[in-house]
Amino acid sequence: MGYTTSGIRNIALVGQAGAGKTSIVETLLLQAGATRSRGSLARGTTVSDFDPQEKRLLHSLDSTVCSFDFNGTHINLIDTPGYPDFLGKTLSVLESVEAVALVVSAAGGLDTFTERMMEFARERELCRIVIVNKIDSRDAHSAEILQQLRESFGPECLPLNLPAGGGDSVVDCFFQPHGRAADFSSVEAAHTQIIDQVVELDEKLMALYLEQGEEISPDQLHDPFEQALREGHLVPVCFTSAESGAGIQELLQVFERLMPNPAEGNPRLSSRVRARRPSALR
Repeated sequence: MGYTTSGIRNIALVGQAGAGKTSIVETLLLQAGATRSRGSLARGTTVSDFDPQEKRLLHSLDSTVCSFDFNGTHINLIDTPGYPDFLGKTLSVLESVEAVALVVSAAGGLDTFTERMMEFARERELCRIVIVNKIDSRDAHSAEILQQLRESFGPECLPLNLPAGGGDSVVDCFFQPHGRAADFSSVEAAHTQIIDQVVELDEKLMALYLEQGEEISPDQLHDPFEQALREGHLVPVCFTSAESGAGIQELLQVFERLMPNPAEGNPRLSSRVRARRPSALR
């Protein structure tokens, strides 16, 4: 099957060991219909960690590409190691993607490695998204994690969805912000924050939204949303549980509808450096 450029998403999953990157990949593959059952780290049956040493240690030692189709979109996910010892292998992946998904544990929080990965992605001007995993954990403190993200990485970290029912599901704050109440914060307030952040980059949409009071649809927001991602004006936050599957369908929709295709992402850092070199040095 052939794919057009607009129908491809290249996304690297990065973040601290134990945040659940490999488990998220397994649940995404299952819910997208790419696999028939969800692999287990404990049993050594995950798609990403196929090396015997990875199975023995129960964590990734190298990066692995996992591809699948969802609603006609071909998604390439790169699962990367989460230990600082393998930082070089993780950084090498960033040259091959348009977007970076930083995975954070709702039961843990931010650490130095996580902060460094976010900085590396920002320096390379990659589109960034944060996935807060393990929202159904007994030790989860999702509200505090969201606050930490905003304090550490800026107020542009805004939730696209919020946990509900004690972490047994999520409620959409962007596509269809109507439904059950969230565990914390307000769905309506979160929706307004995202819209306000995105329309700032499009004067015509801002006029429709502010002056005429018109409702702005997600389709109308696509181009300014992509611009906000490219410029680091928006870092979406999504909540999930890889174990229960909460928020995974919503994450698939975000990958498909909101993450950049190869033509929409910023040029590679290496390409920009070469373009700036004097011709005599090329």
